[in-house]
Amino acid sequence: MSHTGALKPSGADWTEIYRELKNAVTLRHYSPKTLKAYAGWTRKFQAYAKSKDPRLVSVDDVKDFLTWLAVEKDISASSRNQAFNALLFLFRNVFGREFGKVDGIVRAKRRPYIPVVLSRAEVDRIIGFMHDPHKLIISLMYGCGLRISECLSLRVHNFNFDMKILTIHDGKGKKDRTVPIPEVLMGELQAQLDRVIAQHDQDCQAGFDGVFLYGQLEKKYKNAARELVWQWFFPAKELTPVPKNKERRRYHVHETSLQKALGKAVKKAKIPKRVTSHTFRHSFASHLLQANYDIRTIQELLGHSDVRTTMIYTHTVKSVTLKEVKSPLDF
Repeated sequence: MSHTGALKPSGADWTEIYRELKNAVTLRHYSPKTLKAYAGWTRKFQAYAKSKDPRLVSVDDVKDFLTWLAVEKDISASSRNQAFNALLFLFRNVFGREFGKVDGIVRAKRRPYIPVVLSRAEVDRIIGFMHDPHKLIISLMYGCGLRISECLSLRVHNFNFDMKILTIHDGKGKKDRTVPIPEVLMGELQAQLDRVIAQHDQDCQAGFDGVFLYGQLEKKYKNAARELVWQWFFPAKELTPVPKNKERRRYHVHETSLQKALGKAVKKAKIPKRVTSHTFRHSFASHLLQANYDIRTIQELLGHSDVRTTMIYTHTVKSVTLKEVKSPLDF
């Protein structure tokens, strides 16, 4: 970060800061959501500090900001921790300074969170009130334990129908993993693939510019955007115009439309629980645990880097651990 001129105690231009922040996040291959979150907290911090010249910003400003979030704004512990991480990244990778010894900044302690879990009957009831493609998306999220972003961003090449395996690329933390495709969904998924192929043929004939690709994919594979294997498995109904390049590209089903469809189904099913798309991932893990699957297996299927994250699901089901110790010879 380099600046010239007098240091302004307020009203300084932070445009260059956001450009450098974007570059730093992109360089480390962090997700677009991380960039959005970090930029959001930087904007809030900038407003709190009255756009003070970045060279005048101190750790005391950070302490005051985090205290203000906790006391005045009553922000949750998880949000305060995210703000802390964003500003730590800003200091280290944009300002080029370390926090050093940060007396007085205590990482917010999150309260233990017990996820909302549906019974199998409730899962079936909700899905019964849904229509494709949303019905199939929620079914796959429950059947494979997927996050909403993972499911919506699936492409044709993620599915190996011969091996009955689904590969999730760039999950949370950029980790890849494989999960078995539910047998009961094979027919519906094959039919969805047929629809994607038909839609792709129509798009190519209409001269579309392909699907949206992220990162360096398009530079690396020139024709990838128009190739079948890179098409979204759950494509949006309409093409999205890109005025900057005068292109028409296809995006995947939007998160908002899925959440709206799910909300209507939950209401019709009269489920007395707070249900979101993520509830089906929680239910997937809890039902596997209930069926006495090993916690490490569930950890791998969910893509958790730390088994302690997976252990939260032990609070959502009754214990099925065998209490009486026996010799393996007596099994």
